[in-house]
Amino acid sequence: MKYAKLGKSDLTVSRICMGCMGFGDSSNGQHGWTLDESASREIIKYGLKNGINFYDTAIAYQNGTSEQFVGRALRDFGKRDDFVIATKFLPRSQEEIEKNVSGQKHIENSLNQSLKNLGLDYVDLYIYHMWDYHTPMEEIMEGLHEVVKAGKARYVGISNCFAWQLAKANFYARENGLTEFVSIQGHYNLIAREEEREMAPFCYDQNIAMTPYSALASGRLSKKPGETSARLEKDAYAKFKYDKTADSDNLIIERVMEIAEKKGVSMTEVSLAWLLTKVTSPVVGATKRSHVDGAVKAVDLVLSEEEIDCLEELYVPHALAGVMAQNGKQMAGNVV
Repeated sequence: MKYAKLGKSDLTVSRICMGCMGFGDSSNGQHGWTLDESASREIIKYGLKNGINFYDTAIAYQNGTSEQFVGRALRDFGKRDDFVIATKFLPRSQEEIEKNVSGQKHIENSLNQSLKNLGLDYVDLYIYHMWDYHTPMEEIMEGLHEVVKAGKARYVGISNCFAWQLAKANFYARENGLTEFVSIQGHYNLIAREEEREMAPFCYDQNIAMTPYSALASGRLSKKPGETSARLEKDAYAKFKYDKTADSDNLIIERVMEIAEKKGVSMTEVSLAWLLTKVTSPVVGATKRSHVDGAVKAVDLVLSEEEIDCLEELYVPHALAGVMAQNGKQMAGNVV
């Protein structure tokens, strides 16, 4: 395993971040394909053994049971300094808005619950899961600064936002002596490259780490066309993100397959090796040991310039999908 600094922070993270959305009580949350605690522990233990020290979860994953599974496993299998743990908080609920719960109080309450779920005194990275259009940005930045000052979070990151929003938030924090975001977790992979338009150049300029989710397009970039899995069959959200562009995406996936066969490696290794030329640490979900193996091997795989060009040349612009599409609609609705 290789390691890197997370943007401007002093956190040293593995070049692969284990995404923990696949861990949690499958009967208690959004996804029905998640691993139970015993199976989750085995994957986390195997990840640690292979040098992965960076783990990403969220209070929203299976109603907090992902945090519970991950926290117990990391505490049992490693010392606190052996791992970097990130978790995420959601926007204020409608009930909180109606009760006038401030953004600052919402962040404090959310992190306290996450720390209880994880069984930890602090998290290394606390991530704003998606932009809250019903809460002043100033309240969010001030609330995040307070939990850092309190020692409950070492650094803060953001997910699912536009480049201008990240710039606005960080410049506000800089002008007011508050904590800035050190990382962005956006939707970025070989068949979803819209982050390259504005987000990536801004992050490179500002030394903000990119730790993208959906690094393998929910498994699409690791399987030959026609192959399937439980997640591909059951993950309705992933279908929403990718089904509309399947025809053009499959042309790129076929090139991944061809290069993998030529080099004698897996499609996972090729897809992640490409992404690792662009970002600090992609978030890679793992529900089998083989998923961990492929991700770890990708760190050492070197693609030639010709292979990178081959993988990139067929990309066509994609409409925003998932949370980012919803964000676009929110912005349009706020225009007067």
